[in-house]
Amino acid sequence: MSTKKTIKVKQLPIRLGQFLKFANLVQDGFEAKLRIQNGEVMVNGFIDTRRGRQLQHLDEITIDTATWIIELEM
Repeated sequence: MSTKKTIKVKQLPIRLGQFLKFANLVQDGFEAKLRIQNGEVMVNGFIDTRRGRQLQHLDEITIDTATWIIELEM
């Protein structure tokens, strides 16, 4: 079962690789690159292998059975 959590960011868009680092889902950019390229990361329910994918408000990122919802911090 997947858990959903919300994470607030100060500025959008944010790149997928940057988001994974910001949310502490990976240790560094190299790990983010590998996990994205290996198809371990889903954006809005679909595998996305683009590290530079531009994420927007309410996009859902799933990695390791956890889903993170991006919200713009006001």
